[in-house]
Amino acid sequence: MQRYSKGARSERELLNTLYGKAYSVMRSAGSGVNSISPDLIAIKNGQGLAFECKAWEKSSISIEAEKFESLREWERNSGMRTFIAWRMNGESWFFIKLDEMKKTEKNYTVTKKTAQAIARRLESIIV
Repeated sequence: MQRYSKGARSERELLNTLYGKAYSVMRSAGSGVNSISPDLIAIKNGQGLAFECKAWEKSSISIEAEKFESLREWERNSGMRTFIAWRMNGESWFFIKLDEMKKTEKNYTVTKKTAQAIARRLESIIV
């Protein structure tokens, strides 16, 4: 339950940040439970962004293949750029494009080192 609380709190943090930058933002019902939509959807001036949010301090994060394929399908169907938003302890958010995730036997993953090397921050993806 603690992990869910931390994740939900982080999602709300990103939601409020985007709202503060004049985006219309919604958090998906069942966020963290279902695999049919991203956690957050943000729209401004007719352009949308979608985010699957992760908040934990590990050397990598992984997305189950089924969830990842749902996100890829979401991106294709909606035309919204879709990101994995990773909130690391003591650091701000890192935003990973879906095609930057590496396929493993059971899931898609990105390492902390790779996310830090990409160093994509919110300011570089918003309008």
